[in-house]
Amino acid sequence: MDFEKLEQLCNKHDITIAQLERKLDFGNGTIRLWRTRQPLAINVKKVADFFGVQMEELLKEDNDER
Repeated sequence: MDFEKLEQLCNKHDITIAQLERKLDFGNGTIRLWRTRQPLAINVKKVADFFGVQMEELLKEDNDER
């Protein structure tokens, strides 16, 4: 999960991570855990649908080491 991309989307849409969690009926702190844990695909889909983006956009990480 590209957490930085998720934060950028939140900033662009003027919503905090906590507000996003509430809107999507996630538990408090759920999204913050995604910094170190992989989220469930169903939850990534909910976030992608909320922002109107593809799941792949949230999942791919920019990696210059390739």
